[in-house]
Amino acid sequence: MNKSLAAKFHDEMLALYDHCAAIGFRPVLFRRQVILKGGVEAARELVFKPGTTGLERLVDARKIDLSMEAAMIKAEYRTLFTPLEIKEAAKRLEASATRERSRGRLTQTATHTRQA
Repeated sequence: MNKSLAAKFHDEMLALYDHCAAIGFRPVLFRRQVILKGGVEAARELVFKPGTTGLERLVDARKIDLSMEAAMIKAEYRTLFTPLEIKEAAKRLEASATRERSRGRLTQTATHTRQA
């Protein structure tokens, strides 16, 4: 049986929780979002949310490969996301190690912003 690409991505997002738990970090809210909305939709929403401590924790653990952003930019999953979503995921990965922190969270530098 051949799984759809979206289903495969969803399964990978759920597996990220287990991999993170193995290094002592349990991103419960991330897992809940993936279960409720599906892996692709959760990633589309979360990639534009500022201040994600999950990415920061993975940077500290030197396990950036376990991030949602790293999965999003994989060649096999690029067709699931818009160019803007892929660009934001790549930008977050590139900047994650050098970003300044604000109250223990990464500072907001997302390219997707709302105008009042």
